[in-house]
Amino acid sequence: MQEDAPKPQELRRRLGALHLWSIAVGMVISGQYFGWTYGFGVAGPLGMLAAAAIVTVFYTAFVFSYAELAAAIPAADGPSAYCRRAMSPFFGFLAGFAVLLELGFAPPAIAVATGSYIQFLMPAIPADTATVAVFLIFIGVNLFAIEGAALVELIATGLALVGLALYYGAGLPHVDLAALSAGEAWLGGASGVAAAIPFAIWLYLGVEGAAMAAEEVRDPPRDIPRGFIAGILTLATCSVGTVLVTAGLGGGEGAPADYPLPPALASAYGAEHWLTRAVALIGLTGLVASLHGILMGLSRQTFALARAGYLPRFLARISTRGIPHWAVLVPGLFGVLCAGSAALSNALILLSVFGSVVMTCMSVVALLVLRRREPELARPYRVPSLAIPWSALVLGLGALYCVVTYALEGAELPWMGVTLPLPWVLMGLLAGAVGYYALVGRRGARAADGGG
Repeated sequence: MQEDAPKPQELRRRLGALHLWSIAVGMVISGQYFGWTYGFGVAGPLGMLAAAAIVTVFYTAFVFSYAELAAAIPAADGPSAYCRRAMSPFFGFLAGFAVLLELGFAPPAIAVATGSYIQFLMPAIPADTATVAVFLIFIGVNLFAIEGAALVELIATGLALVGLALYYGAGLPHVDLAALSAGEAWLGGASGVAAAIPFAIWLYLGVEGAAMAAEEVRDPPRDIPRGFIAGILTLATCSVGTVLVTAGLGGGEGAPADYPLPPALASAYGAEHWLTRAVALIGLTGLVASLHGILMGLSRQTFALARAGYLPRFLARISTRGIPHWAVLVPGLFGVLCAGSAALSNALILLSVFGSVVMTCMSVVALLVLRRREPELARPYRVPSLAIPWSALVLGLGALYCVVTYALEGAELPWMGVTLPLPWVLMGLLAGAVGYYALVGRRGARAADGGG
């Protein structure tokens, strides 16, 4: 029993490769069930397929690169730890801030979609009530031991994949290839594909979050690469299947829905058919898996940033169960407040996507810098070729350009009766983060490095 007891500010090592696979896939699987279909409106069916293919190559190259970092430096703060070691504490803070943007703003958007799925199945339940209730339930689940939370994630992820398999099996016989090229299949041409990139990113957003559990993995050198690589291969297969089947069923026509898969299947079987209802019901597990998984990753990121001195130190406290309870509760409460307003959903998705792309670029730069500065660093897994991280960096910078140019520009955030331009909000957040680091975070990081 004494061996399992964590030291102060140390997490318990209970997870294996299968758990990491389930966390990596589970954090992302909701992206298959909602959010990405907005790309049809800016690029058309073939344009969205092209955008999804580009983003699939980008994230596959990124995850192969990221697995090297995660295995060599198994830290709960992930990108922050890599950038801090490769560059400086300031860049470590910026990478951590990017992850907080990504993982902090995604759960409210996922929770809103979860409420919409529940209302689709049970119209008597208000969507906003279901949204908040689900959020609170999984905050509670995350306050229990990590192995229990990881088991919930494994089960939910498995069910979500069963739902996608059912969707593909039922939908493929009815796919109309003519629907892929009907009308404006290449809406906007190359510009349309670029505009769809931010929505295609939603298919993979959060995949790196499994690294936040790196300090809870039993055998990091062996389990981390296996879990990550199996995860990205699973997601790549699902993404191609989901976009192709939905477009082939005519899902690219009309206004995007918060629950696009059931209506697409309903075009072939009817809204009341058991297959349509089953996909909607199982789709809930996909949303739940991502909500639960991202809350896990967000809490570990918050814990690790506090332990590193970047955030208030009370967030690094660990309960007798070995859980960073304050790091679960504080971000969770923020998410509940945001989830209470469905009007914020689109803006929160864009902020999350921006944070994700910045994080990927900074992580790849950290890998390249560490290859030069610390060639002797023990690397249990090495990316097969440096062409892979360089490809990830080039595609990541291109994705960042698409997000800023086509998504953030003109986007707005409704807040307390005032509509704010989203780029202003983002610049305000960045300025506030840099100011916080200059006044507080820098001193805290120095104290943590000195053992304070």
